[in-house]
Amino acid sequence: MAKISKIEVQKRKGQYNIYLDGKYAFPVAESVLIQFRLMKGTELDEKQIAAIATANQQAKAYSRMLDYLSYQMRTESDIIKKLKEINTPEEFVEPILKKLRGQQLIDDHAYAASYVRTIINTDLKGPRVIRQHLRQKGIGENDIDDALKQFTPDVQAELAKKLAVKLFRRYRNQPERRRAQKVQQGLMTKGFASSVYEIIKDEVVPQPDLEQEHDLLAKEAEKQWHRTRRYQGYERDQHFKQAMYRKGFDLDDVQSWLDAQNLQ
Repeated sequence: MAKISKIEVQKRKGQYNIYLDGKYAFPVAESVLIQFRLMKGTELDEKQIAAIATANQQAKAYSRMLDYLSYQMRTESDIIKKLKEINTPEEFVEPILKKLRGQQLIDDHAYAASYVRTIINTDLKGPRVIRQHLRQKGIGENDIDDALKQFTPDVQAELAKKLAVKLFRRYRNQPERRRAQKVQQGLMTKGFASSVYEIIKDEVVPQPDLEQEHDLLAKEAEKQWHRTRRYQGYERDQHFKQAMYRKGFDLDDVQSWLDAQNLQ
């Protein structure tokens, strides 16, 4: 048996040094000090000392998680990953999670709801991208479904309209048909359903600039007509029209340009 001869407060808050029989023995967290009722004069055997060391190791890991949580909300999956990164024994993981849950320091349901609210207020992402992110964070489907109830059709339409306006500006130098395709693809990439574009397009599609469209077609047509010069007659016309269509130009407009060239 060894007797506690001194308990010394560390500079680090909530930490203490334990001395046994006049010699430094080990550090303990305040929670461990209280748990084992350690005080000057307490006698400890080897089994008790080992139990104290184990409890202190767990307390240290728990303290690290408190620091980790102080910066932002975390999911249970985040905590588990962090505990593994700091080589926490497997048997400590669930007790630490249980303690954090009990203190409402981790709550996947609340995390999901908060994340969706933040995206709605600060970003232009659709529900599919949000669901994917939350799944990657280890959030369960039921919690995700509940959180996405905030993403009503009206909210989705408003965010999609804002994003579509930005995308139309980005692709303003594209042919009209190609521009619409790019915007629809951009909405889907950001997590909106393909049907959303059809719902909002009447409010976001800019008025066509016929002069700009004509200039874009003329410029691209000159380029593609030159590139198809190795073909002759009908074959050249077909290759030319296919290339122009792939670039997003209306085939009737392409044919009109081609007819004009043939008349010259």
